[in-house]
Amino acid sequence: MRTLRRADRWVRSRGAGVRDERGSAMLFVLGLCVSALFLGGLSVDFWRAIAARRSLAAMADAGALAGASALDPQALRSGASRIDSTAARQRVVDELAHESQAHRIATVQIDANAQRVVVTLTQHVDFSLLGLFGDHQGFTVRVSATADPQRRD
Repeated sequence: MRTLRRADRWVRSRGAGVRDERGSAMLFVLGLCVSALFLGGLSVDFWRAIAARRSLAAMADAGALAGASALDPQALRSGASRIDSTAARQRVVDELAHESQAHRIATVQIDANAQRVVVTLTQHVDFSLLGLFGDHQGFTVRVSATADPQRRD
């Protein structure tokens, strides 16, 4: 019995100088949750940017190829492959109008000359989860595609 009392007094004397650490684990877990939310938001927004870029690239490629197929018939008769720039611009506009994601395009720039067609598209992508952490502006994705006619003999 005496041994138990001594052990009890020893434990109490050692515990007197120890600080109360209740709640520190909760702060640590809260910090981990906020970090996980931030990383999740970063990954979701990163994949949204990749998806937007892929969609824009497909539309720009299709538009540039359609524009490059607008060859000048008189130049073809003489053996040259030259683009009719007016017809090329119209074909690019028509091709983009048929795209299912065309409503997401913010700006379209078409540069067509006798040798090549360049289509540049931009789209604004809003932040999803990262908007909770401050900047609500989002970011802009810009894609450019170039096509030129080539003779195949």
